[in-house]
Amino acid sequence: MLRILLFPVLLFWSSLGLALSPYFYGDRVSGGDLNTVMTTVESKLTRAGFLVAGRYAPPGLPGYGVVVVTDRDMLRAIQHLGGAAIVGAGIRVGVKSDGTVSYMNPDYWYRAYFRKQFRLAEKHVAAVQQRLSRALGRGKAFGGEVAAKDLPDYQYMFGMEGFESDKNLLMEHLEFEDAVKTIQDNLARGVGKTAKVYEVIIPEKKIAVFGVAMNDPKEGEGWWVKTIGADNIAALPYEIYVINNRVNHLFARYRIALGWPEVGMGTFMRIVEAPGIIRDTLKAVAGDTP
Repeated sequence: MLRILLFPVLLFWSSLGLALSPYFYGDRVSGGDLNTVMTTVESKLTRAGFLVAGRYAPPGLPGYGVVVVTDRDMLRAIQHLGGAAIVGAGIRVGVKSDGTVSYMNPDYWYRAYFRKQFRLAEKHVAAVQQRLSRALGRGKAFGGEVAAKDLPDYQYMFGMEGFESDKNLLMEHLEFEDAVKTIQDNLARGVGKTAKVYEVIIPEKKIAVFGVAMNDPKEGEGWWVKTIGADNIAALPYEIYVINNRVNHLFARYRIALGWPEVGMGTFMRIVEAPGIIRDTLKAVAGDTP
């Protein structure tokens, strides 16, 4: 009887100690023109049942791109969870012109994004992971490690921002529909040298997320990604999300650290201006003009 009772306890403590990496390498595909390589990867994902939502080649990072897809079952799970879970709607796959493929580790990112609700969507997370592995291959995990138990309340360092930081709020509108239309219009106009990479809107829950390309050659994503490590390209693009009438983003001292947990503080200090630049850019997209 004691052995039977101890077994689930040991499993529990084992799962608490599990360390996860943010990315996996996939199988290499034929290299060449970046757009052609991205099309090859999109075809693999489409055959596996994913829906292509957008693609992005960040200026300043020649030869690097991202394909973003969605999954029907995961979107249904996100609709059930509601709220800030919408940030997990986009499934990101990194592509290089030499044929290198990488992709986000769903187990890592959804533990961070779904937090206490992760258990409610765990079977969908596992299914996405399996289908990504079948479609793209599953090679070495990379990008650093974070204990699974730490991801729901992840902070790069004590005192830094987390998933629910007050600094996430960009703007409040009168209605959900006003917020969504403002973002759509501003991305279409290229406000702040931005563009839409993808959008997912669930109007019945009044939640939406947009992947934002930051294309300014000096203040876009290229300069800071190059500084801290472009191989983690599947961290992009940055999200702006709407809950009811409130437009939010994940403050960069959280969002960048989550995507680059292995980077040391000395390297992060070299991009100390990035959080403010990102916030200002996305505030303009949200409709907050000086």
